[in-house]
Amino acid sequence: QRNDGFHFCGGSLISETWVVTAAHCGVRKTDTVVVGAYDQSSPSPDEQKLTIEKVFKNPKFNMLTVRDDITLIKLATPAKLSDRVSPVCLPQATDDFPGGMTCVTTGWGLTNPKDTQTPAVLQQVALPLLTNDQCKQFWGFRIRDMMVCAGADGASSCMGDSGGPLVCQKDNVWNLVGIVSWGSATCDPSVPGVYTRVTMLRDWVNSILEAN
Repeated sequence: QRNDGFHFCGGSLISETWVVTAAHCGVRKTDTVVVGAYDQSSPSPDEQKLTIEKVFKNPKFNMLTVRDDITLIKLATPAKLSDRVSPVCLPQATDDFPGGMTCVTTGWGLTNPKDTQTPAVLQQVALPLLTNDQCKQFWGFRIRDMMVCAGADGASSCMGDSGGPLVCQKDNVWNLVGIVSWGSATCDPSVPGVYTRVTMLRDWVNSILEAN
């Protein structure tokens, strides 16, 4: 959230002290991380508002190509873990999540691109992964190795969902496979959304976590 409480991007808790989001969100130290929220219109006792100690934007991030769209946030105070606040697993760099696999994305982004207000309640949808070759049929050369596509199946991430998770279940564990990055300007449900491919940036994540 910005200082005024405006929800501008999603994120995923990966430990008590670290959150992963999209670099294009432009998170600043003055922003606040909220965990345990569900309905923005009526805060629950599970909700925690946490201050940011440091923001680590991937140095390779490029706003034109939207490649390497990942930022790590170190929290100034750790989140208190509970049955409503728990970290998502990071996949190994070698893990494979094939095209056709059904995954899930969540967020408080617009439910209609023409809306002026985001929904109060957290939205969720299941979407199939595409292979990058399939995705290039929609987006062409803009699709790079460090991106993964999902959707074109009746639903789409939209403005305000950026930075949030695309999770896939593997061996009974939910893995953070993608970070909501970019897509159709009209959130067209027949066009795939593009997500940062976490497996390809796992080494960078490890290097930041180890050094800090």
